[in-house]
Amino acid sequence: MTLALFVYGTLRPGERNHGVFLGGRTRLVGPGLLDGAVLYDGPGHPYAVEEPGGVVHGELLTAPPEAYEELLAGLDRLEGYVPGDPAGLYERVERTVARVPGGQPVRAWVYVAAPAVAARLRERGRLIAGGDWRARR
Repeated sequence: MTLALFVYGTLRPGERNHGVFLGGRTRLVGPGLLDGAVLYDGPGHPYAVEEPGGVVHGELLTAPPEAYEELLAGLDRLEGYVPGDPAGLYERVERTVARVPGGQPVRAWVYVAAPAVAARLRERGRLIAGGDWRARR
């Protein structure tokens, strides 16, 4: 299934991993908000953790159909996502992301913290107030 991508950390345009993994291979749809998640600061990158009442800021991107599967496979490798692997750092999940300002919601792939990682972050992680990776500085 071809979905948009919602990126909220180092894959956002202008951040260090965007040019390496997405630059020139995607089209920016615009800013988006992921409801029902909060953001934690991991060493060098953020983790979205699903939590009612939270919101994460990021961007929605699309990829051309001919590059989609290869691009998604590369992002899975970057994020350490292997379906069913309990040692993974992230899970890739399908979520509804609100386009802002005032756009229609979009179904998108989002990398969220895997359950074991999410539990550790909830216990002793550093929450990024407001859910915006760029505003943490």
